[in-house]
Amino acid sequence: TSLPLQQYGFRLNKQEFHDALCLRYDFRIKDAPRHCACGDVFSVEHCLTCKKGGYVALRHNSLRNLTAEVLNEVCVDVGIEPQLLPVDGETLPPGTNTSDGARLDVCARSVWTPLGKAFFDVRVFNPLAKSNQSKTIPAMYRTHEQEKKRMYNQRVIQVEHATFTPLVFSTSGGLGPEADKLLKNLADRISSKRQETYSHVISFLRRRYRFDLLRTSVISLRGHRSISKSHRLKDLDLNLEKVAY
Repeated sequence: TSLPLQQYGFRLNKQEFHDALCLRYDFRIKDAPRHCACGDVFSVEHCLTCKKGGYVALRHNSLRNLTAEVLNEVCVDVGIEPQLLPVDGETLPPGTNTSDGARLDVCARSVWTPLGKAFFDVRVFNPLAKSNQSKTIPAMYRTHEQEKKRMYNQRVIQVEHATFTPLVFSTSGGLGPEADKLLKNLADRISSKRQETYSHVISFLRRRYRFDLLRTSVISLRGHRSISKSHRLKDLDLNLEKVAY
């Protein structure tokens, strides 16, 4: 639970608060549409995974930016979406992402070791999705962490000479072992820097991540997923000098 403190971002309007309670206790969402703009039947499960409207990316980017903000408290050289060095002759295991221009979500120095560089990549999964119905919660986190590591771990180690940590979260507010390890590390360092109690710092960090997950999930329930198709900006040539009058 969190006090509704606007300065910390812990604030919902009355409809968001009601929807949050419905999510928490699996109540029916009041006045929800019958169908999503994509054509599928409306449901909480669908809204959390539907990519129409950009709400999946909104949730991901919110946690990416929050991670960079927290890292910046005690680390240096913090960057968002850093481009990885190209693969040039290194022997990497099958499944590794070797594409030129590949990016990860966040990087920073002095996270695990002094001056050592560390890379992080965020993933948020929906535990209610059909693909997860046969898995336990720990197995879901483990599967997503291992998949991220197969794609990037050896490339980061061999090419970047750095470390890679997958940060896996669930839409229900949970976080994986690797993400929990990072938060504990940062909480310890922030508490030392600010001379604050460790338990207060780690509690705040977990609450902040969970609130961002909650708020972006609630937003996805009622967010607009379609606009008028006439004169979409992406279809217009913005060089007006070419337009014939």
